[in-house]
Amino acid sequence: MRSIDYLVVGAGAMGMAFVDTVLSETDATVAMVDRYHQPGGHWTVAYPYVRLHQPSSFYGVSSTELGSGRIDRVGWNKGLSELASAGEVCAYFDQVMQQRFLPSGRVAYHPRSEYEGDGRFRSLVTGERFEFRPRKIVDATYMNVVVPSMRPPAFEVAEGVACLPPNGLATLPGPAAHYTVIGAGKTGVDACLWLLRNGVEPAALTWITPRDAWYVDRANLQPGVAMARRRSEGLNARSAAIAQATSIADMFDRLCASGDLLRLSDEVRPSMFRCATVTQAELEQLRRIDDVVRLGRVRRLGVDAIELDHGTAPARPDTVYVDCTADGLARRPAVDVFAGDRITLQSMSTCQQVFSAALIGHVEAAYDDDERKNAFTRPVPHPNLDTDWLRTAIATNRQLARWAAEPDLVAWLAGTRLMPLFSDVEAARAVMDMLPALVKAENEALEKLLANE
Repeated sequence: MRSIDYLVVGAGAMGMAFVDTVLSETDATVAMVDRYHQPGGHWTVAYPYVRLHQPSSFYGVSSTELGSGRIDRVGWNKGLSELASAGEVCAYFDQVMQQRFLPSGRVAYHPRSEYEGDGRFRSLVTGERFEFRPRKIVDATYMNVVVPSMRPPAFEVAEGVACLPPNGLATLPGPAAHYTVIGAGKTGVDACLWLLRNGVEPAALTWITPRDAWYVDRANLQPGVAMARRRSEGLNARSAAIAQATSIADMFDRLCASGDLLRLSDEVRPSMFRCATVTQAELEQLRRIDDVVRLGRVRRLGVDAIELDHGTAPARPDTVYVDCTADGLARRPAVDVFAGDRITLQSMSTCQQVFSAALIGHVEAAYDDDERKNAFTRPVPHPNLDTDWLRTAIATNRQLARWAAEPDLVAWLAGTRLMPLFSDVEAARAVMDMLPALVKAENEALEKLLANE
């Protein structure tokens, strides 16, 4: 039985980001146990045409930049920072493992292995069992990311009806007369845009959206010193919209008018917020789809009809259904990140998982007692409802205020590239200087809006 400092269960993005920071800031030894054949977690089974919804430079591990920092010159992301593809993300994490983690001599990596608890795991290839005696166990699987290819549809599918995960679009043997995308989140957006990009006419496309979503304009989430002023101006504009709002609906209207949030239809008020980003060009393409079905969740795909929560819709002949309903951002109960010999990786800022894991690694390295560590790492559960935009904003604001009061932590934040607000020193200082007054006023207004709803 080998003694080590950390046994990390899961070599997905969060596990990799945590280990990277620990390697940079301590001399600790680490073992990583993962069920997949290579690092990257759900990225290894994601649909092949998926891309990040945020700039590549905000993703991955702190020590090694993802991508080349280029600006896209063509396509619907033109003029904005590159978005890494699934293949690029998987290759990147493999490179980090092979060229940084393993050569350090302090990381033992066990792919295709099943963790059994208490430091024990077994190889899914040979059946061999292993046991470590770790000082701490790090759960990098708690956020429970699920992509459609990992589970069957959550609704009944009649015999003879073609229903596949988004992965299947890339391997269809031939064209279909009609395509129906099920799901309004990031995956549904990606599937619709992929079909349109590959020449499917909008008339041959149906989009089932159980709930319309608020989207973030990706142009507001760009890296670099040139964006520092825009970020500060955006924060001020957001605070003004919140302060002037007379209701939650009015607040969303103001945020939409200021360009902070986007919506698919001016006629339908979104009731969901899941952190998906789009560009104005992508939104223009999505709006070309006229057949948008808003009758709740699918219950059954039949040969002649689609049964939904609030009615039925016709099933067109020779239709391929694309199931995009898996919950990639599951809303997990918040638990203490630091609890004795266990560390549970969770989001510390709205939908910023890899930054959060890196931050947890830094807090583990820089501070001694769990009470103080947990004070800096209070989880911010993923949003779901539109009103969760307010709740996660309040929680993230409180988190930012706690960080701003700790000079050493501010210095670390200024040096990380994984948090959009802190992609450079100038941006970090500008945000931190305005935080105390901004957080107090904004949170008071947000809490008042929630209380009056």
